[in-house]
Amino acid sequence: MSSAAILACKGAVLTPEERAFFGQARPWGFILFRRNVESPEQVLRLTDAMREAVGWDCPVLVDQEGGRVQRLGPPHWPKYPPGDAFLKAANDPLTARELARLGGRLMAHDLKAVGINIDCAPVLDVPTPGAHDIIGDRAYAKDPATVTQLGRAVAEGLLAGGVLPVIKHMPGHGRAFADSHKELPTVHADLEHLDAWDFAPFKALSDMPIGMTAHIVFTAIDRKRPATQSRSAIRLIRERLGFGGLLLSDDLCMNALSGDLTERAKKALMAGCDLVIHWTGDMAEMEQVMAGVGKLKGGAARRAAAALARIVHTPEPLDVAEARGRFDAMLAGRLTAAKGPDVGEAQA
Repeated sequence: MSSAAILACKGAVLTPEERAFFGQARPWGFILFRRNVESPEQVLRLTDAMREAVGWDCPVLVDQEGGRVQRLGPPHWPKYPPGDAFLKAANDPLTARELARLGGRLMAHDLKAVGINIDCAPVLDVPTPGAHDIIGDRAYAKDPATVTQLGRAVAEGLLAGGVLPVIKHMPGHGRAFADSHKELPTVHADLEHLDAWDFAPFKALSDMPIGMTAHIVFTAIDRKRPATQSRSAIRLIRERLGFGGLLLSDDLCMNALSGDLTERAKKALMAGCDLVIHWTGDMAEMEQVMAGVGKLKGGAARRAAAALARIVHTPEPLDVAEARGRFDAMLAGRLTAAKGPDVGEAQA
């Protein structure tokens, strides 16, 4: 039986110590970062080794949004644009949706080829004026309806390629005036405004298999605890937002959370998160995390199994060269005009 954690390793290969630790800890899955990525052949060997260490075909996750958040990049993988590029490049919403779905489908092709089957995208956060730039161009648009449409398009492209999407950051990070990697943001908006703006894309995509929480205090929901560690916020995600899928915490190491890692993990799981994520690969830290998590069981285990059952093992047919050429061509007009002839650089 797996543990209710998603862990990481330090480098491009598993060390003997890591293999032994993961074999004993049996995390439900793993997450990769840039430090783990060198080449397609190396990443495939690493994901195979991770699965061998835990003894089953476990999930492997990555943050591959495009723009600032892209763990697999040149020279072995193409640069993908940030979320706001789809709408800017298109003449109409339908074209933007086609472009977003195609981007998701191409990313899924890249990830599946190296053994990654969960992408922590799409970002469904809707920015508000003056909010911190931690979301910024990662957002698909500046209004809930368009974010919903383009977020679903990306998610459907990923699903069609055999990769599960993760909608984030529930119940919404777009209103935060601080970066939760560095400090705890507090949002003071009332429920009526939150429901009409921040919650709307998550409610519309509540059918997605996996979601990720935000380390943000919403005073209208819980005046003391960030959503990740708040029973009230998790209840709202389940009931008001209607999300019945697998719920992951954002990374436990972010400074928005307080206490040691054991306490952080316990609080997230007790609040109602199904799994916690720890990203550094530091062995002593992972031992602290594992002291705060138990086995994945009950409703959490059922939601995990249901999520994995959504993986399409025979992806939608794709002519990769044609699709990538079409994707680049659809982006090229605006990006060339904005940045000059170096379209590839403009997509960074």
